Amino acid sequence: MNFTNETINITKLPKFEEVSFLPLHKEYQKIILISNFIFLLVMCLMVGLFLFFAEEARNYWYLLVTGVLVLFLISTILGKISFKKRGYAFRQHDVLYKSGIISETTTIIPYSRIQHVALHEGFIARQFGLASIQIFTAGGGNSDIEIPGIEKDQAQNIKQLLMTKLTAEIANNVVENE
Repeated sequence: MNFTNETINITKLPKFEEVSFLPLHKEYQKIILISNFIFLLVMCLMVGLFLFFAEEARNYWYLLVTGVLVLFLISTILGKISFKKRGYAFRQHDVLYKSGIISETTTIIPYSRIQHVALHEGFIARQFGLASIQIFTAGGGNSDIEIPGIEKDQAQNIKQLLMTKLTAEIANNVVENE
């Protein structure tokens, strides 16, 4: 077997930027809003406890309440923007997921790197018929992705697709190693 190490023309590589990403389900925006509301309630409870135990801070209650409301507003606005920036796609050899507000991140996972796929339904997401797909890779940590806000039936189909690809990759590796 002769070893070759040819130069690759990078201008001819497929561009992931040209992939049309599928958006998350529109109901996922409600989940983001509900999560922000829960955050607001927890913050209000913390401020209330702080004011209850710190008598000297009671004169500044309006500043604390304003701060919590500003945090809620910022969190809600960022949630809406981040929802619009997220998307996923499945290609012949890999899965892509993009997210990010200021810095956009696109994670591309070849099917050959997938080790495990999980379907997750949170309590709130279940109320809207949504689920998330968690894809675990050989690299772990930063190379794993979770695609939230997918209709449950579609998420089950995606999990089945990924499991089929995973099984095919394992079968190909076994044949190559024999």
